[in-house]
Amino acid sequence: MFERFTKDAREVVVGAVGHCERAGERTVGAEHLLLALLDRDTGRASTALAALGLAQRKASVREALDEARRRAGLSRADTDALAGLGIDVSEIVSRVEEAHGVGAMSGSRTDRGRRPGRRSFDRGAKDVLEGALRSAVGRRDGHISDEHILLSLTIRPGVAGEVLADHGVTYETVQGVL
Repeated sequence: MFERFTKDAREVVVGAVGHCERAGERTVGAEHLLLALLDRDTGRASTALAALGLAQRKASVREALDEARRRAGLSRADTDALAGLGIDVSEIVSRVEEAHGVGAMSGSRTDRGRRPGRRSFDRGAKDVLEGALRSAVGRRDGHISDEHILLSLTIRPGVAGEVLADHGVTYETVQGVL
């Protein structure tokens, strides 16, 4: 599938791997793909994000992703579902961080160290890339571009899609701009 990626889409994937490595994480997730899209100043996805006002709110997106990482990657929907079962995720995070330090649930503690070697993609990132392929096929594009990755992120459940929606970036708004 990677051979069908445009230069822009390949740069997003490489950027996502870079974000994963800098965070010292083992696997590339959908959030890393979103961060890589935010880093870019060229491409159709970047143009769409700028038109939707996200270029000026990158810091807010990064903060929302960091907060979700502190919750062990749980989305608000996950947190709400657990609350319905009587589980207070905020309380659990507080207790774990009290005992093991800030960021303990995210794996972002400074004593973790970096893991050398190739990064694999978690199920969420694979689903986003597969969704990008479906988006390209559905739009009758002969290639997978960064805009297809963005469109796929907007429809996937999870933290990245939730953060985008919170910032007014939905499938419909991106489609309208494209």
